[in-house]
Amino acid sequence: MLALLKKIGEIIANWWSEFTLQTKLMAVVTLMVSLLMSSFSFWAVNTIQQDARLNDTRYGRDLGLLLAANVAPLVAEGKRNEVARFSRLFYSSTSSVRYMLYADEEGKIFLGLPFSESEVKTSLTLRRRIQLPEDFMANVETGNFSALPMVRQHLTPNGELTDVFVPLIQEGKYLGVLAIGINPNPTAVISSNLTRDVTLSVFVSIWAMVILGAVFNALIITKPIKELSEGVRNIAQGNFKQRIDLPFGGELGELIFSFNEMAEQLENYKKQNIEELRAEKAKLETLVSTIADGALLLDANLQLMLVNSTAGRIFSWEGKDVVGANVIDYLPVAVQMEISRPLYQIAGGEIEGGEYCCTLDEPNKRTIRVLLTTVLLHRAPGKESLCQSCIYDADDTCNSTERPEVIECTLYEHKLEKGLNSQYRDSLKGIAMTVQDITREVELNEAKSQFISNVSHELRTPLFNIKSFIETLHEYGEDLSEIERREFLETANHETDRLTRLTLL
Repeated sequence: MLALLKKIGEIIANWWSEFTLQTKLMAVVTLMVSLLMSSFSFWAVNTIQQDARLNDTRYGRDLGLLLAANVAPLVAEGKRNEVARFSRLFYSSTSSVRYMLYADEEGKIFLGLPFSESEVKTSLTLRRRIQLPEDFMANVETGNFSALPMVRQHLTPNGELTDVFVPLIQEGKYLGVLAIGINPNPTAVISSNLTRDVTLSVFVSIWAMVILGAVFNALIITKPIKELSEGVRNIAQGNFKQRIDLPFGGELGELIFSFNEMAEQLENYKKQNIEELRAEKAKLETLVSTIADGALLLDANLQLMLVNSTAGRIFSWEGKDVVGANVIDYLPVAVQMEISRPLYQIAGGEIEGGEYCCTLDEPNKRTIRVLLTTVLLHRAPGKESLCQSCIYDADDTCNSTERPEVIECTLYEHKLEKGLNSQYRDSLKGIAMTVQDITREVELNEAKSQFISNVSHELRTPLFNIKSFIETLHEYGEDLSEIERREFLETANHETDRLTRLTLL
């Protein structure tokens, strides 16, 4: 039995623990209110019942005194037949009297109504001697008639019965006792049952109203509110197709209608924005595709977001779907070795960009220049929303006046020189990668260097000869013959003509 009670207690504890704090508080308050109202109802009905019993007691005392006053002279004269006749008339005319018993001074019953009927079964008729209350004879012997008549109540198979004991006194002489059984007042009987019924009804009614109120609240208020909360959550997550289909009227219906209308407008606005973004993306892709240099846009994870045809041709990516892949995996080995570390440093925020050159051997030997530039997410000062027009014209405060409704802007590193405060560089948006094929430029530089080297060599030889002969004439002219001096001058003249021809080429 103890184990069963323990098991039931655990089940109730688990069941109670599943309730929310609000439900627990509601249950406790409901229990307190129901107990309070039931107690008040019990007290009120019980007070009415006690008043009814008091009235029954007063009625029995008055009835006993009235009957005793009429039969006491007849008992004193010994006219028991008259007593019996009068008592029968009184008994038959008074429906509230259950029985009437007359006893002499010794307590022996000499008359009873209805004495022979089987329904009169009371302990008062035991051994044909009436059983008086304990203090009855003491009050009679001491003459304390203020405490008389005496009343007591007891239960019988037919209900509660009020016993009234009235002494028969004639001229101060005690002649015996009259015992009258009074049926309870129907109002008292009804009120006795009413006490239980009303108390139980009040308790059950309060709980029934609370349960009905909870059901009403769940169906009429809680359910649509939960639907609205779920709808708002979905809207916040970007699901603008969310709709609430509940048949409610009044303010709640207007709220649901307004929510659905808002969701529809947001869905249309989203579609419009998507179309605008697609158009802008198409314009951007068209613009990027026309750029002579290779252009790549990477996200913060170094995944390719945009690649133009020039970059694809330089890196031999024609026919490959590289968008969404990590750029390191598709770069040529020479380029990987040159820019892999800088790319990771930029993604980690260690550096902001740089310029790198490398030579590709396949499919054709060429030299490329790679420019890396950070793309930052910028938030306008004092604004929660993001502006986009500053990509075209960023002033010192980055306040957009042309397109304030646009929510995002992309700023390249060189734009930050216009005075944008670094506190608004919230996070790295991506990396812009520009690839320039400088093979022709390198070849031209090499040809230029070779040309300059050749010209320098061609110029250096006649100049050296001219300078040598002139220095010889200057230092040793007096020691040279006329023929030698003329020969030296002819040689210098010849080299001068040669130099002149070189400068005219």
